[in-house]
Amino acid sequence: MNIAIIGGGAAGMTAASRVKALRPDWNVMVFERTGFVSHAPCGIPFYVSGFVEYLEELCTYDVNYFRSERGIDVHTNAKVFEVGDGYLIAEENGKERRYEWDKLLFATGSKARGLNAKYEELEGILSVNDNIMNAERVKREALKSENIVIIGSGYIGVEMAEAITRLGKKVTVIEMAERPLPEYDAEIAAILKAEMEKFVNLRLGERVVAFEGKDRVEKVLTNKSEYKCDMAIVAVGIRPNTEIAKGFVELGKSGAIKTNSRMETSRENVYAAGDCAESINIVTGKPDWIPLATPANKMGYVAGVNMAGYELHYPGSLKSQITSFYELEIGKAGLSEHEAIREGYEVISSFITTKSNARYFIDGLIHLKVVADRSGKLLGIQAAGKGVAMRIYAASALLYRGSNVRDLFFTDFPYYPPVSRVWDPLVVAARNLFRKIGIP
Repeated sequence: MNIAIIGGGAAGMTAASRVKALRPDWNVMVFERTGFVSHAPCGIPFYVSGFVEYLEELCTYDVNYFRSERGIDVHTNAKVFEVGDGYLIAEENGKERRYEWDKLLFATGSKARGLNAKYEELEGILSVNDNIMNAERVKREALKSENIVIIGSGYIGVEMAEAITRLGKKVTVIEMAERPLPEYDAEIAAILKAEMEKFVNLRLGERVVAFEGKDRVEKVLTNKSEYKCDMAIVAVGIRPNTEIAKGFVELGKSGAIKTNSRMETSRENVYAAGDCAESINIVTGKPDWIPLATPANKMGYVAGVNMAGYELHYPGSLKSQITSFYELEIGKAGLSEHEAIREGYEVISSFITTKSNARYFIDGLIHLKVVADRSGKLLGIQAAGKGVAMRIYAASALLYRGSNVRDLFFTDFPYYPPVSRVWDPLVVAARNLFRKIGIP
């Protein structure tokens, strides 16, 4: 049995490892367009900042490990440019080669979005994507620059802003929306905004319209102003990398590949997993595109099990996520209030600012928002401050089980003064919602 996997990132290598573990006599081939596999693009900002010294540290295992220890036929620097029934054609070392497959997995990931403004002809304008080789170039350019503009303040933009200020560079962040991390609600984003303004020139509600420079970028122009720079980083989001799959399998509204809970696509014996694939949003029950690392690994695991002839179903994702900017943690699970309204829920919410630990400890402030439906069903939780991670972990477990406000209130959270409270912030926020759902 020949198994072909296009993409050697989180989903691809997890699937390959699972198939080989369950079917050691099968031929498992992985085609990766870069020179690295099992790479962790989430670690790119830490490499740029210098916290991670070597690029290879961003790979869980190297190519030789997968070849020698797991028996996977890994092809690096192999670009697959044609897929058909039972075959694919890849370019390797300047030569085209044809490979036969019995089962195929698309694990092609995502790619950086561009801007409408033209900038291809200028040096010093880069994007951050899942190719960790690109991180080396970003760091090299940043080290020789002084004034750097980052376009976009989603996760990539926020994390790169910290990374580059840690290099001692002057940073301007330009965001088209009225707040950083626009998928968060205004109350939480305001906390991040205040923290970012201590370190960067944060420009909100501005849209980049052009770049100027002779050979290298010298200026970024927006609809409101202009900013001098000798480097610009485009971090305006990502999109599914599904060009190779178009016309071969069905795509969803997001542009990602439609899958069922077995990670099967519209074509028999063809699967998809990771950032290139849609799955179910557990809160809404609807198909969604959720390009995050933890879902990608689990989708790859499920795909591998099913490709090997066993049965396992992927329930979907909550979009649980967390990041930080210097000492500020920011996290989210489920829907924000504006997302819930867009989905048609009758929304109630509670926003609180309190201590995440006992009042007699100096630090530990947390800002937390719980979003629920009028029926009491939990829809989402967001937080910024100290002790965010453990609240998002707890929220994720509750949301996964379809819990309600009463469940959140009565969850038995542990108490220890340095790290938590008798009345945990999650419990306080739930209590505030009681009167809105008819509980005294």
